[in-house]
Amino acid sequence: MEQSAQNYFSPENRVAPLGIVAMNGAEELSDKIEAHLVRWARRAGMEVDSFRIGCSCPRFSSGDGKGILESSVRGYDLYFVVDVGNYSCTYKYFGQENHMSPDDHFQDLKRLIQAAMGKAHRLTVVMPLLYGGRQHRRSYRESLDCAFALQELQNMGVDNVVTFDAHDPRVQNAVPLMSFDNLMPSYQVLKTMFRAFPDISTGREDFMIVSPDEGALNRNMYYASVLGVELGMFYKRRDYSRVVDGRNPIVAHEYLGSDVAGKDVFVSDDIISSGESMLDIAYNLKERKARRIFTYATYAIFTNGLEAFDKAYQEGVIDGVFGSNLTYRREELKNRPWFYEVDVSKYIAYFISALNHDMSVSAMIDPHEKIKALLERRRLELSKEAGAQLSF
Repeated sequence: MEQSAQNYFSPENRVAPLGIVAMNGAEELSDKIEAHLVRWARRAGMEVDSFRIGCSCPRFSSGDGKGILESSVRGYDLYFVVDVGNYSCTYKYFGQENHMSPDDHFQDLKRLIQAAMGKAHRLTVVMPLLYGGRQHRRSYRESLDCAFALQELQNMGVDNVVTFDAHDPRVQNAVPLMSFDNLMPSYQVLKTMFRAFPDISTGREDFMIVSPDEGALNRNMYYASVLGVELGMFYKRRDYSRVVDGRNPIVAHEYLGSDVAGKDVFVSDDIISSGESMLDIAYNLKERKARRIFTYATYAIFTNGLEAFDKAYQEGVIDGVFGSNLTYRREELKNRPWFYEVDVSKYIAYFISALNHDMSVSAMIDPHEKIKALLERRRLELSKEAGAQLSF
């Protein structure tokens, strides 16, 4: 893949000049993406230092704002990188410091799209954490935030939306004529886990996948299929006679599946919000004599703090929590001994490069062959280690 990236940057094959618009709060991820793109472009013989299009969204003291693009974008293939989950961004509102919400980030995105004034060749929004994604369906008299937001982007002239691990990818049905790519960093997760824990064995007798609920079953089925291990699952038993914080409270997590005793267990979900459900599952698995428990969430946001996970780690209940760099992570989280960051910037760079040259992205969306190669390399490494120990 690294070699083929050189072909992505031949000027004659590009759809249009590439421009990256890094929005407020998404600079860290954008810097990493751009570093890959610049390196590949230089290898292909292009003299380029940056693909960045400067931007800003200043605000008046009343809270009103505007979007500004700091250079011409006429004829560009523009990629807006936005992190709607970055609550560390602030602005002054009537003299008070106000933290940006997902609504604020999405509004700024629309401002910058307006600032392009329809002059760009093509508009793509890279929004890993999908705005309104958790409000993906209607129960009772409720809004459909995500579907309406996608329709807004389509009406503004956006051609592509690239997201990761959407809570329910069926929201794309709201915009059937707009490109919607829902990517899964499965290969990057496994690669990071094997590096962090080189002694993990993925044999059927040693390793198992467990889905935290029925909603996460598909992504965990994929891991179980490519690794060739068994799959178990929990389902949430709820009290439908009450509503707490807009939903029926969970009474218990019930387990379905084969015995986890003596096995390492991997649990994958799209988001760790408060983390209560993930911890309940971890304690439940530990009571069932699971050996080690590894959890992964594409968006590890920990809205209720980190203390409960610190306690679980100290008690030996959780051995590792993996989370991507696709949304804002506090420094306290990055420094925790139980947290391992999954870098997805190279994957996004490949995807942007392929789109910029109108190349097929099928292999990137389905990384099955890369995972097979990773597992084969790991099998050879483990067999060499076992041989070395026997000879010793």
